[in-house]
Amino acid sequence: MLAARAQMGTSLAFHFVFSALGIGLPLLLVIVEGLYLRTGDRTYYALARTWAKAMAALFAIGAVSGTTIAFELGLLWPVFMREAGGIIGIPFSAEGFAFFIEAIFVGIYLYGWERLSPRAHWLCSIPIAVSGALAGFFVVCANAWMNTPTGFRLDAHGMPVDVEPLAAMFNPAWPTEVAHTLLAAYIFVGFGVAAWYAFKRLRGDTFGSLHAIRIAMLVGAIAIPIQFVVGDLSARFDAHAEPAKLAALEGQFQTQAGAPLRIGGLPDAAQHRTRYAIEIPKLLSILSFENPNAVVRGLDSFAADRRPPVLFVHLSFQLMVGSATLLLLIAIWWFVLQCKRAEFSRLFLWALVGSGVLGFLAMEAGWMVTEEGRQPWIVQGYWLTRDAVTPAPALDVAFAIFTLIYILLSITLAWLLIRIDRGMDSVQ
Repeated sequence: MLAARAQMGTSLAFHFVFSALGIGLPLLLVIVEGLYLRTGDRTYYALARTWAKAMAALFAIGAVSGTTIAFELGLLWPVFMREAGGIIGIPFSAEGFAFFIEAIFVGIYLYGWERLSPRAHWLCSIPIAVSGALAGFFVVCANAWMNTPTGFRLDAHGMPVDVEPLAAMFNPAWPTEVAHTLLAAYIFVGFGVAAWYAFKRLRGDTFGSLHAIRIAMLVGAIAIPIQFVVGDLSARFDAHAEPAKLAALEGQFQTQAGAPLRIGGLPDAAQHRTRYAIEIPKLLSILSFENPNAVVRGLDSFAADRRPPVLFVHLSFQLMVGSATLLLLIAIWWFVLQCKRAEFSRLFLWALVGSGVLGFLAMEAGWMVTEEGRQPWIVQGYWLTRDAVTPAPALDVAFAIFTLIYILLSITLAWLLIRIDRGMDSVQ
């Protein structure tokens, strides 16, 4: 079971990065080519041609990793697919249609540079950005259903009946989880692209760097404050719908009125306490229920075998929030420099380089919080993870092979992107 879970977790961790790039980069492409049409600045044109090639590479890699995960769902989680496949089939099917639409317009866009009018070519980039976001939307709706399952009931034999696929797809968790995930992708890509061009500028390669940083930071700086609002709504939702997850996020062991918000700290499951945390009195109750004296359920109110892994979830949550806070500060710094029309100092450029790492950490840590915070359930309240995984032996070999494949895919992608970027100077 451990090897199967590790293999799926590793596959999703890699695919999440590929998917986020596939969601965010087309939006940057829409903006940069639109600016070229408006201003006639050939630097924007060079960026658009370069980012289009990068988008093509990401689309190919994402298709490979996504196909692998589709097979893994059937091979590693046969019970889950047997029980839940008919319930969440619509969002997975819709994701396939979104992928096909994206593939069509990617082909038209790539081969239409010299064959379409400039405006028609730019218009072809919009369906790519929209369909990429829609594909993410449908997949996250299915994942949200695993956190708040609706649209069915179990009969006397434990089999799902009276299935309502649309009710399952639009379950209570989908609005906050979809918004949180898509914003995370835009933040990751926005700050990631800005980080790359800041690094190039520090090395003396300045062609197009200011244009690229401006566009990327525009996306990242708009998305990051919105993400804090959505994150607050997500925590409030968890307080009502997934109280065990909220307790794990905050390292809250005892049920408590006027519960404090903890910054940092190390949960000690044996001693039922979180050590070394900075506690802000009553703030968790205020943020969760808008009442300083509201009761927040602790982990101790749940059976020991029904609690999430509190240490991992709490640390992942702290990493996500801490990284996002630093990104917000960098975004504010950038905004101030833009308002003053000031030059970027080397210190700020290095901060931008660091923001690329912070965006990656925030996104991956947030995904870990979502998945591990639901444990030990694969579908909250209905099916346990241990009962849904395949009992097949020798999965450690498959885990090693698939991990190697994903590492090779990542190295190949990095090599391709670097090669593509090096050719930007010749595209004018």
